[in-house]
Amino acid sequence: METGESATMICPAVGGIVLCGGRSTRMGRSKAWLPFGNEFLLQRVVRILSSVVEPIVVVAAPDQEVPPLPAEVLIVRDSVEGLGPLNALATGLAALQGKVEAAYFSACDVPFLKPEFVRRVVELLGDRAIGVPRVDGYLHPLAAVYRVEVLPKVLDLLNLGHRRLGLLLDEVPTRTIEAWELADVDAAFDSLQNVNTPDEYERASRSVP
Repeated sequence: METGESATMICPAVGGIVLCGGRSTRMGRSKAWLPFGNEFLLQRVVRILSSVVEPIVVVAAPDQEVPPLPAEVLIVRDSVEGLGPLNALATGLAALQGKVEAAYFSACDVPFLKPEFVRRVVELLGDRAIGVPRVDGYLHPLAAVYRVEVLPKVLDLLNLGHRRLGLLLDEVPTRTIEAWELADVDAAFDSLQNVNTPDEYERASRSVP
């Protein structure tokens, strides 16, 4: 599979947030440290995302060790472990306040993320608060772009005890990005391919160029 890593132009006023603090229960070990080629998975996703957006914030669990990352990558930590992607989004957006207008939010287990896919999602945000892809009938809030201005609403949801990221999409103006709008930059939607189990990791690692 091709990664599409040739794109180098940075999207203005857009940063990146990479979530790596999940418990990886199905994988049985930290996804951030999974080897892919000559780098670890977290390093790979940060490198690819950095070719399109900046700065990059990595959101880790409180005591989590992460692979070495470039000095310009900011590592922040959830205040409490296990609160899920919604809390990680809040942590990442808070770190980016005053630096960018929006951020592409990504899991760390997408080895075939394409810069062109990220760029297209950012371009299609328009004047909405969130731009989220919908492929095969499913929304992908962990491959979406969020304006920093949604942070207060995220905090409201967290304070009410909510943990599901999808709830945020109903609370603020959201642009649903359909599959046909993305197919020309990622026909197989490799950018959405997660590795959640040892079998998925083994198959994916065999496809690394």
